[in-house]
Amino acid sequence: KEAQAINKSLSALGDVIQALSKRQGHVPFRNSKLTQVLQDSMEGGSKVAMFVNVSPTVESAGETVCSLNFASRVRGVELGPAGGAAKTPTAKAVTPKARSLSGRA
Repeated sequence: KEAQAINKSLSALGDVIQALSKRQGHVPFRNSKLTQVLQDSMEGGSKVAMFVNVSPTVESAGETVCSLNFASRVRGVELGPAGGAAKTPTAKAVTPKARSLSGRA
């Protein structure tokens, strides 16, 4: 039952990503709790990264294939430019410290 709920949420996430990539007027964020929570992160100038966990075991081959298929579906989607992230006060404050720690000051 839990796996079905997870698959439903991931399917809804895929639908949202597809709607955003096609610039559709209606984006189905309300189709799952997952997409409702991620709505602010997927609109506007946000950057989105996706990680896919796969397993080398034979027992997990089915889940691995499903995960890779989902990643393939999402991979080519470009949600738009994510400008302005480096202009935030936090990034401005952290950048000099990060440069000094990396030896590129």
